[in-house]
Amino acid sequence: MKKRRNYILIIGLTLLLIAFVFADLLFGSAHIEFSDFLNTIFGKNENLILHEIIINYRLPKAITAILAGAALSVAGLLLQTLFRNPLADPYILGVSSGASLGVAVVVMSATLVPAAFVQSGWTQIFAAVAGAAVVLTAVVAVSYKVRDVVSLLIVGIMFGTISASLVTVLQNASNPDILKIFINWTFGSLVVSWTYLLVLLPVIIIGIIAAFLIQKPLDGMLLGERYAESIGISVKKERLIIVLITGVLAGGITAFTGPIAFVGVAVPHLARGIFRTSEHRILLTASVLCGAILLLACDIITQIPANPLPVNTVSALLGAPIIIWILIKK
Repeated sequence: MKKRRNYILIIGLTLLLIAFVFADLLFGSAHIEFSDFLNTIFGKNENLILHEIIINYRLPKAITAILAGAALSVAGLLLQTLFRNPLADPYILGVSSGASLGVAVVVMSATLVPAAFVQSGWTQIFAAVAGAAVVLTAVVAVSYKVRDVVSLLIVGIMFGTISASLVTVLQNASNPDILKIFINWTFGSLVVSWTYLLVLLPVIIIGIIAAFLIQKPLDGMLLGERYAESIGISVKKERLIIVLITGVLAGGITAFTGPIAFVGVAVPHLARGIFRTSEHRILLTASVLCGAILLLACDIITQIPANPLPVNTVSALLGAPIIIWILIKK
């Protein structure tokens, strides 16, 4: 009976995801009729403006929303299991702060290098990846030394604090024009071109598949490290794998979209509430679907005002009430 209920819920969420994808493609500042959308997709519409809007703007944006929502939700679930902390999120290890520091260093150095180089999308992406990789490497190195996850959690927060402090120092020394470029990046954006998607897509798919491959160790670690060791799970090895997977997922998304708040911490709880289970085989699938739906919903809402809102603002407005509900309930 429980299995049947889970299958029905997964099918329902999949259909809801498809509906939100179509809504994200059809609605926005320029409303598009469904017939025009189909004709454009199948190459029967010669309207170049519609082709540009649907194929080169809304479609990659919708795919990015799905990837970002799924990746951040899975990363959040892994870290909540690792730390056994309901408020752990993908950025708790300092990966996002490291990415922000990388972008800040490049952007704030605009007086030393050509502005075109600084404002290049690839430059900011490489800078974010480098910053996230430095922090992730440091956290991985520390994970070999510390014995418990609480120490690892504190170390991650400290690395994040150091990175955030250095960003503040750089902001204080920058002029307003350069600072605006960096602040716009921190707002988060799902507008990612096909060129970037060809890099982002395989990274996120590999990270999510890797998460599904460790679902049994995750179930064991949920009951504590001692229990996990008693059933033959190598806690240090699995801890390292979880840190690497979350680093790849959170770092990859942050590099291409900027930081996106609350999705990673809220969606795993949403998945648990819907499916009423702690089994990771179900929760991982549910987190992928719920995360993708939530971020698509955020993207649709951002397009409602005449001036589109930053996706970070909307994700916080939707995610924060979920966190408050969780705290009140528990």
